[in-house]
Formats: sequence, structure tokens, C-alpha cells
Amino acid sequence: MVENTVVVVGSINMDLVARTPVMPAPGETVLGTSFSTTPGGKGSNQAVAAAKCGAEVAFVGAVGDDTFALELRQALVDAEVDAELLREVDGPSGVAVITVDDTGQNSIVVAAGANTRVTELTAAELRVIAGADVLLCQLEIPLRTVLAAARHATEHDTVVMLNPSPARTLPNDLIAAVDVLVVNETEAAQLGRDTLDRVPHVVTTLGAAGARYRGPDGGTLTVDSPAVDAVDTTGAGDAFAGALASVWSRGRPRAALSFACAAGALTATRPGASAASPTRAEVDALLRGRD
Repeated sequence: MVENTVVVVGSINMDLVARTPVMPAPGETVLGTSFSTTPGGKGSNQAVAAAKCGAEVAFVGAVGDDTFALELRQALVDAEVDAELLREVDGPSGVAVITVDDTGQNSIVVAAGANTRVTELTAAELRVIAGADVLLCQLEIPLRTVLAAARHATEHDTVVMLNPSPARTLPNDLIAAVDVLVVNETEAAQLGRDTLDRVPHVVTTLGAAGARYRGPDGGTLTVDSPAVDAVDTTGAGDAFAGALASVWSRGRPRAALSFACAAGALTATRPGASAASPTRAEVDALLRGRD
């Protein structure tokens, strides 16, 4: 599969991760077993995943002027993501407080910080979007910015791929601009059949069961995920989306979904978010082992 050029317009956070044997119930305090900080945010995670899978990736987003900002920028650079358009604004960077239990399940609270300041797109940002094969967005930045990016991409024949997380009602103009919708089962239920039916390509992730695809002609297919021992599912969905964007082709959905499922599965075998996403070589090796 040929890698795409991808531009991600989205969030970047510092993840504050606590591991614990069991999730606390409301009002309960439990003792954790470890704590770590690691770069995250759905936009950054997906950008890093796409780059590690071989795509040429540029990132549009914002960090604050706090101690996290330099580390967040460096994480993009280290993954060979073009961070020239990453803005620095006054105030705190985004953070996510994540709890992971011994089964690999997680709960997440996000404080958006600088991500809320990604508003008007600059001429340079619009040029990068127009020149990309795929625009990949999420919903952790202002919705009007996502809409502006999607409209501009549509005008320049850039594929618009949207991971609508956290799920919310989407404006009609955004639905009309989206080519590929990437959702999990919960997001699909929250968006509703009416919204999903208006998007040409819908990819629904099914966790360990793989992913399901519905094309513009109504045809469907399901792809299994490789069986792995999950350690931390925090970044698996983002790795799936980034990997899918890196190889998306309208004519080869099965191959793209198989690749993305393998990337998500490998990510779940490691702790962390973007740091856990695999390289193209690792994904290809896992897929060869299944043949």
C-alpha cells in the first residue's frame, strides 16, 4: 500500500496516567501502582501513528507556554511529524488525566487548555490542507475550526476523514464535507443512523473484534483484528485512525482496514498512547504472520 500525505488538525495534550488494579467507583479512593506523563491528545496521537506508519504528516494545533509545551513539540518532531505549524499560546497546554486498570481498560478526563485556542486557520495552514491527500480531524478543538478545515479540504479534493470524538451532534455542513467517518460503536450509536447514512464511507471499530466498513453503495465488510494480549487500550483507537489515514484508498477498504486493525492491536500491547503506536515495519510483520 502506498502511504498518503496527511495533515492533522487537532488536539495535543500531556497525558497524566495512573495505573490501578481496579477502577474506583464514584466517591471511592483506590491505591494506584504507578504514574507517568506521556505526550497525547487525539490529534497528536493520530498524527504520530500516521507518521510511524510511513505517511508524510503535518500537524496543526496549539500548545501553551507551560513546561509541557516543549516536550509535546519534541514528541511530534521525534516521530518525524512536521510541527512547523504548531502554535504556542498563552496559558496551559491541554492535559488528559487517565486511569488504566489491570485489564487494560481506561477512563479519561480532558482539560483542553491551549486546544481551545485553535480557531481561525492561517493561510499557511490552509495551503498545507489543500496539498494533502487526507485531512484527519477529531473533535477536541473548536468545532468551527474542524468545519473550516473540512470545507477547505473538500474544495481542493483532499479526502476528509473525521474521528468524531468526543461524540456530539454534527452540523449539516460538516457531515456534507466528510468522506470517511471513523467511529467506535458508542460513537456510532450517539451520532445515529441518519448521520452515518449521509457519509459515503463509514468505518466502525469493534475493539478486539476488528472493524466494520460500509461503502457508498451500501455494501459492508468486516475485518478481524489480530489476537493480542492487551496491556493498555488508551491509544489503540487513535493508532487505528492514524494508520487508516496513512494508507486509505477508496478502492481498497479491506486492505486499509486490515492494516489499521493490526496497528491498533499492536498499540494495545504496550503502555501509553502515541509512544505505543507501531511502525510500518511492525504492522507489516504482524500481517505477514497471519497469512
